[in-house]
Amino acid sequence: MKRYLTTYLPLLIFIQFSCNTKPKTPATTASADAPETLVSPAGKDSMLLLTDRPPNLETPLKYFLEDYTPNNVFFVRWHLSSLPSKVDADTFRLRINGNVATPLELSLQDLKTKFKPYTITAVCQCAGNSRSFFDPRVAGGQWKNGAMGNAKWTGVKLKDILELAGAKANSIDVSFNGLDGPPMDSTPDFVKALHYDHAMDGEVMIAYEMNDEPLPLLNGYPLKLVVPGWYATYWVGMLSEVQVLDKPFKGFWMEKAYLVPRNVANGNEKPDSLSKDMEPINKMDVRSLFVSPEPENTIEIGKATDIQGLAFDGGDGIEKVEISQDSGKTWKPARLDADLGKYSWRRWHYSFTPAEKGDYVFWVKATNSKGLTQPFHHWNRSGYMRNEIESLAIHAQ
Repeated sequence: MKRYLTTYLPLLIFIQFSCNTKPKTPATTASADAPETLVSPAGKDSMLLLTDRPPNLETPLKYFLEDYTPNNVFFVRWHLSSLPSKVDADTFRLRINGNVATPLELSLQDLKTKFKPYTITAVCQCAGNSRSFFDPRVAGGQWKNGAMGNAKWTGVKLKDILELAGAKANSIDVSFNGLDGPPMDSTPDFVKALHYDHAMDGEVMIAYEMNDEPLPLLNGYPLKLVVPGWYATYWVGMLSEVQVLDKPFKGFWMEKAYLVPRNVANGNEKPDSLSKDMEPINKMDVRSLFVSPEPENTIEIGKATDIQGLAFDGGDGIEKVEISQDSGKTWKPARLDADLGKYSWRRWHYSFTPAEKGDYVFWVKATNSKGLTQPFHHWNRSGYMRNEIESLAIHAQ
């Protein structure tokens, strides 16, 4: 059996990455004067540093030219600073307990040999992705568009594991805890939960591989909960315990944090009229963004330029992507690449040949199979679920 020992976390001086530029309407793809700190922690190539305690790293835009985001630049998001510096594949055990007939302790080898392997391609996106573009500004990690990635996840269906444990018919919720821990007793442990029916849907899975390789430590080695179509707050890394519950789960990260207005499209609200009826964030909304050319690039007069980007949603499927050059008055279709799966992002292309020197501005919006699309302006108090129509300004010469 192969043995994978993760490397030690780097020791870095604490740095807070922020973005101080207010976006235009619609928001631009990047804030040109935002400070950027690039770091290369163990197991990763050069990435944008948000914080180092806990480690939070953003994927540079250029890597989104690839359909599958490379593991060594896949974004990193942790809430608690107490993380193991290494995990031994031989001694690690995943515990399944609670409202089950047979509590289990499964090794990595058990997961790889006692269950049928399952693979799914899915976007993992932080709920606060693109928070730095909110107007008015909101508190929280000031991510640009790089708090996301698309990967092929391989592991075991959660349904198969719960069935082996004999999860009981009166189960209501299933909770998930990882090896990360709070730095102080007063800090709530990071535990998330799904309704039992969702956990048993045959798509929620526990992954031990990411793009055909073992999970990187910073992305949750040795196991990661994968909840296709839902925001990454549910994708618990370093997963070590699954507990089946016969009553609703109560916990800070479900009842107090990661809340959005109930039954409101895109979690939208107004600064002077905050919603009082809140619910836990859940399914991803429709999103599109520009990848290339980047805002600082210059294109050539008389030469066709492939403007391209990505679009995705929570699993209903992208139906079309459209481009506007007149501030949203008219829209023209972009060309879609092959569908890599309903939970994957989908690449789009738009060919543009500038006839003369000058500045050009493009807007992009996606529409899914249910007819849901993107708003011209989007805001909520927590900076979650951003899916505002974006613009790209480029110069031709």
